[in-house]
Amino acid sequence: MSVDIFFWKVLVASVCRCRKWGLKNLVCVFQDHAYPADELMPLTCRGRVRGLEPSRGDVDDALGKFSLTLIDTLDTLVLLNKTTEFEAAVRRVLSDVRLDNDIVVSVFETNIRVLGGLLGGHSMAVMLKEGGQNMQWYQDELLHMAKDLGLRLLPAFNTSSGLPYPRVNLKYGVRGPETRTGTETDTCTACAGTIILEFAALSRFTGDPVFEAHARRALDFLWEKRQRNSNLVGTTINIHSGEWVRRDSGVGAGIDSYYEYLLKAYILLGDDLFLQRFNIHYASIMKYISQPPLLLDVHIHKPLLPARTWMDSLLAFFPGLQVLKGDIRPAIETHEMLYQVTKKHNFLPEAFTTDFRVHWAQHPLRPEFAESTYFLYKATGDPYYLEAGRTILDNLNRFARVPCGFAAMKDVRTGSHEDRMDSFFLAEMFKYLFLLFAEAEDLPFDVEDYVFTTEAHLLPLSLSTTPHSSLISSNRTSEEELDDSNFDWTCPNTRLLFPDPAFPRNLREPIRSAVDKSCPRPAPYREPGMGRPPLRAQDFMANNPEHLELLRRMGVSLIHLKDGRVQLVQHATQAVSAVAAEDGVRFMQEMMELSSQQQKEQLPPRAIQIVSHPFFGRVVLTAGPAQFGTDLSKSSTGVRGFVAVAEPYSGCSEITNAEYIQGHIALLQRGQCMFAEKARHIQKAGAIGGIVIDDNEGSSSDTAPLFQMAGDGRNTDDVTLPLLFLFHKEGNILLEALKEYREVEVLLSDKARDRVSPASENTSTAEEVGSPKEEVSPVKEEADLAQPTEERDSEKREEPEGDTDSSSQSVDELLADWREDLEAFQQMEKDEL
Repeated sequence: MSVDIFFWKVLVASVCRCRKWGLKNLVCVFQDHAYPADELMPLTCRGRVRGLEPSRGDVDDALGKFSLTLIDTLDTLVLLNKTTEFEAAVRRVLSDVRLDNDIVVSVFETNIRVLGGLLGGHSMAVMLKEGGQNMQWYQDELLHMAKDLGLRLLPAFNTSSGLPYPRVNLKYGVRGPETRTGTETDTCTACAGTIILEFAALSRFTGDPVFEAHARRALDFLWEKRQRNSNLVGTTINIHSGEWVRRDSGVGAGIDSYYEYLLKAYILLGDDLFLQRFNIHYASIMKYISQPPLLLDVHIHKPLLPARTWMDSLLAFFPGLQVLKGDIRPAIETHEMLYQVTKKHNFLPEAFTTDFRVHWAQHPLRPEFAESTYFLYKATGDPYYLEAGRTILDNLNRFARVPCGFAAMKDVRTGSHEDRMDSFFLAEMFKYLFLLFAEAEDLPFDVEDYVFTTEAHLLPLSLSTTPHSSLISSNRTSEEELDDSNFDWTCPNTRLLFPDPAFPRNLREPIRSAVDKSCPRPAPYREPGMGRPPLRAQDFMANNPEHLELLRRMGVSLIHLKDGRVQLVQHATQAVSAVAAEDGVRFMQEMMELSSQQQKEQLPPRAIQIVSHPFFGRVVLTAGPAQFGTDLSKSSTGVRGFVAVAEPYSGCSEITNAEYIQGHIALLQRGQCMFAEKARHIQKAGAIGGIVIDDNEGSSSDTAPLFQMAGDGRNTDDVTLPLLFLFHKEGNILLEALKEYREVEVLLSDKARDRVSPASENTSTAEEVGSPKEEVSPVKEEADLAQPTEERDSEKREEPEGDTDSSSQSVDELLADWREDLEAFQQMEKDEL
């Protein structure tokens, strides 16, 4: 056995030791703490049941009260050779799971996770039964469930276009008041175009052509609606009219798996038409979107015009798709860029800028980068990709692992967690990492006989030879006669591509250097002879006559409103040229991004890290700072100590248990007096720090914006200890830990540190941290930009104000109502087209 596979197996074994210990099943933690719920909440060690937890919006549409994680993980168990556990899991699904729930779910998520999970489980069950040792009792029960679910999804396709509604009620369909859905008009391209693998497999397994026919019809409609000059598709489409609602085009969120399923539909079904369509799209992607190593969104009607200056993490699947296509060089380049961003931030941020800074700080443990790493290792055999896989494993273990599983990162900059472990973590991340390190003898079957769906479920390639109705073939238009020039009939031999073993390394080194130096954004495209570059939003000054003249040439005018605000309006027809009009659109977009970025570049939240046994730094809570006391951002060590509950808990009078609070970090409840007054009382009692816990039950940093704890209007220089604020949900995690383990040690810092043993460091006191008179800048969660609506009479809290210099203020003023004007311009542009 190789060192790498040994390392992986040790990791899997350690992951599966949950609080009851001894369980060897990969899903032991889920079954112990969450089953039959849809997902595990790894911080609070319980299951997430929709309707019982605070709503997370569209994210919850994946939950249908059908034991999502268990179904999504079925074929992973077989891949890991856990056949006994697989058989038990299948029996649980058959006995416990109901699909007729009165609940509205996402058609896309239910298709790829639940229908795909049932079909992958069925494929594995059939394979094991044919092996003669396991699953001898199996009579296609999972397939019957899959057909039942497929029939429940079919009403969503009852539209004039054939594109499905984005949501469906599992019991009532999409029409009628009892369905609580069916009123939507838009869906994403990936949502409508990521159906064909599961629906075609269901048709060919059952012999019922209706499913594949509906999936093909949706793909045909998307193909017909592509922009004919650029051969690109937009991100969001009207399911009734076929009009593009969002006309930006890329390979990330909203479009990603549409391209993936065109190529994989050819691989699974053998229909050349899918390959032709994919190759036409791919040529346009490489012409307009690919700017190696970057992949940047463009406008479908004007593909030389960038749509944004940041990338989302979902595009990390694309190098793996390029491997399947056989285009290895750009796959190596983009993967290397993603790897360097990962090493810079420990995980891929949900979005990052073209100079590799954090744009959206979350990371829900997405598997796409691991997927591409696996496919590149299979294509090249380069051990460099084993090193990349090791980095993923190390970071998961160091930063995401908590006592009840793995927790999503709420903020990659601070290391704070979210009480979330999506089903795709076990369905995809574990599968691709295991395959990356596995030797052939470690696998119970040949994965080359299967195609991976976008959720990494395994569908047998033998389905391409399964008899199916001629009625379900795609509609081939006259212009779509097969053209050999659009085909790469065979994938290139990687040994011939890379005769020099150093060649891949030579591709990677310039990219590594670029990320290390935070390379600048690429200059916008300009036609030859069009003069100097246009005015950039970051350079604009409203009192500069030259800048105002440049705006006029771009068709942008300033309107001074009665309330003192300044409004930007752009009319393309008033620009001096078509290029100037495009510059004006770009300027308006940059103004929006600049304002958003200024808000996001405020100081991130603080971190409270539980470092004592059995947590060892694995649990990190998002906390808000105070405007007084120790500035933790000036400390390399933070403040570390055991926590103790102050008496009185409000901290609004002299502390009566001072002998217990001395040398500890005091826990206090919000309310009844000012924050600064609480800090003075615990400081007098000898505390080295304080944590104020919200008394509003159910409050959470997941749903409410963080804020700074303000002073009491008096000089607060006398407060020399750090004070942090936790919402009720995060505070309850800390209180429950204290209740169970009695002695709980925490680290207060600006961001999470590597996990450490409680005895490995000396406790830092407040005096070691730096000047207590430094003020902390305003802070707000990156994704939570709305202002809170309530304010306590007894407590003054100050909302973040951002930068106050004149240039920042002018940007904010100029952004007033600009979205309406941009939409109006887009409508005008559409009318012109």
